[in-house]
Amino acid sequence: MLRNILALSMSDYRPDKWLMVQLTNKDNESHYRIFACWYGGFLGSDSWKLNSGVTKITEDEHSYYFKGSSGSVYDCNKRSYGMSGYGDGVLKKLIEKSKDTVSIEILPEETNFIELNYGKED
Repeated sequence: MLRNILALSMSDYRPDKWLMVQLTNKDNESHYRIFACWYGGFLGSDSWKLNSGVTKITEDEHSYYFKGSSGSVYDCNKRSYGMSGYGDGVLKKLIEKSKDTVSIEILPEETNFIELNYGKED
């Protein structure tokens, strides 16, 4: 039902694990993104994706639906907050490499994602 609010997106993603991160630049401007991870399975390799920036959120009993500025929607299970060992390594490298231009903060699981200010929707 709520999913229909975000219908007609360019791409939908359903990560195995996910985190909300806040990026803040040197001018103290910030926005939120989803850091998503997928397990590769027996023959595949793990993967990750950092979305374009959250512009809207809805939820149902099991998931949050984050719409990104690119039009994609991340269907994030509420019980899957966190990251894999692979994702942890990737995110640590991103934080380290970007520290001179932008800070990346991982929001705690108990964050009320519905109440965050995501700015204007594109």
